Amino acid sequence: MKKIPNNIKNIIFDLGGVLINIDANRTINAFNELGLPDLIQPGGWGYNHDVFLNMEKGLLSVDEFRDGIRSLLPKPVSDHEIDKAWCAMMIDFPSKKIELLHQLKSKYELYLFSNTNMIHVNNFHGIFEKKFGYPMSDLFVKEYFSNDMNLRKPCIESFQYVLDDAKLNPSETLFIDDLNENTEGAKKTGMHAIWLDPKMDLISIF
Repeated sequence: MKKIPNNIKNIIFDLGGVLINIDANRTINAFNELGLPDLIQPGGWGYNHDVFLNMEKGLLSVDEFRDGIRSLLPKPVSDHEIDKAWCAMMIDFPSKKIELLHQLKSKYELYLFSNTNMIHVNNFHGIFEKKFGYPMSDLFVKEYFSNDMNLRKPCIESFQYVLDDAKLNPSETLFIDDLNENTEGAKKTGMHAIWLDPKMDLISIF
C-alpha cells in the first residue's frame, strides 16, 4: 500500500473517480438514446469529437457546446436533454470520503484539480450541497478546473499552472488521480503522485 511522504503539506485531489462516484456508461447510454452511438468511450475519456475536448478546455460556451451536440444529432433535442445526458455519469459523493477530507484539513492544505466543464461544475456542486448542506468549495483552499484554465491534464503546463497559482512547493505536494497518465504528468513537475487504481480505496491511503 502506498504511503504519504512525511514532508507533504499540500494535497491536490482529482474529482471524478476519486471523490465522486461516476459511471461513464450512464452518459454513453444517455447519448445513445439521443442518437449518438458510441461517441464517448469508457476507460480514459477518449472523446471522438472536438466538441467535448474543447468544452473541457473552456474554448466553447455552454450554448456553443449544446449547439455542437445538436449538430451531431439526428433529431432536435432541448438544452435540458443534452445537460441531463452529459451529467448522467455523476452518481454521488460517498460520505466517508467527505469525512476524510474534513480530517485531512487539520493537517494539510487541500486543493481540487479536475478536467471538467461548466455544465458538470454546476451539476456536481449542486449534488454536493444538496447532500451535505454546504458548498463543496468549503473543503478546499482553491478549486482548479480545466475549463477555467484552458488546460487539461495530463499536460505538464496544467499542473505547473496550479503549482504557480497556489504558490506550492512541488516537493511538498501530493497529487491523487484515478488515471495513471495524469499522475505521471504530475510527477514531471516534481510533485509526488498516487494513482488511485480501481483496486485501491482512497481512505486506505491515509
